[in-house]
Amino acid sequence: MQTVTHHGRTTAYQRWFRGDSADTGSAVLFVHGSGGSHAVWKAQSRLADDRPVVALDLSGHGESDDVETDPGGEALAAYVDDAVAVARETDASVLVGNSLGGAVAMTVALDRDLPLDGLVLAGTGARLSVLEDLLAWLDDDFDRAVEFLHAPDRLFHDADERVLEESREGMYDAGQRVTVRDFRTCHSFDVRDEVSRIDVPTLAVVGDHDKLTPPRYHEYLAEQIPDCRLATVDDAAHLAMLEQPAAFNAAVEEFLGSL
Repeated sequence: MQTVTHHGRTTAYQRWFRGDSADTGSAVLFVHGSGGSHAVWKAQSRLADDRPVVALDLSGHGESDDVETDPGGEALAAYVDDAVAVARETDASVLVGNSLGGAVAMTVALDRDLPLDGLVLAGTGARLSVLEDLLAWLDDDFDRAVEFLHAPDRLFHDADERVLEESREGMYDAGQRVTVRDFRTCHSFDVRDEVSRIDVPTLAVVGDHDKLTPPRYHEYLAEQIPDCRLATVDDAAHLAMLEQPAAFNAAVEEFLGSL
């Protein structure tokens, strides 16, 4: 892991490249979702043949310093600061965000002065409301919340037990406080009135069984963002990049090749 220091804290990131890709083109930066870390993007390291691939740990996740902030706009702004700092440090010009990471990527595109060539919005939406029962379980019965999220067609459609267990462990590693902050930050996110201002080429990609951010969320993005295409990953749910990495990577690679 490498690090960059900004706003009085250190943000950790992993950088992958192969052969000449270290010196070829700008990097692609991957931003994880609620209760996650850079590890959810491990299969996307395979995209590093053509350009560097970078995945960060948002504040309080993985190896990154935490930040004292309330859920909502304040936490989102801190996470956006993390992404911008890593993007500048690594010369990344394409952001790929899953769920909360999609909210981060959209906010960068809408509100920050960071030159971008493209966005990939995966398992996310212009509004990210969270089921009230899930919010309550996250607060009061974290084990139940974790099991709810790992039931079929939420984080995964039909993943094998090894993948499920790694995902559960990752959420417990992030911890209840940070995961609650993440989901409540998602719950407050709503850029439906602004998303049409995104002016870079965009790919909205969704697992066909995703009940957390269903296909209609991505259809909305494709309709509202002026230059946005839609891709569906079969036999996958919210974490399509882990469940069907070859299909997910193919969609992203095709998009990157069009930029």
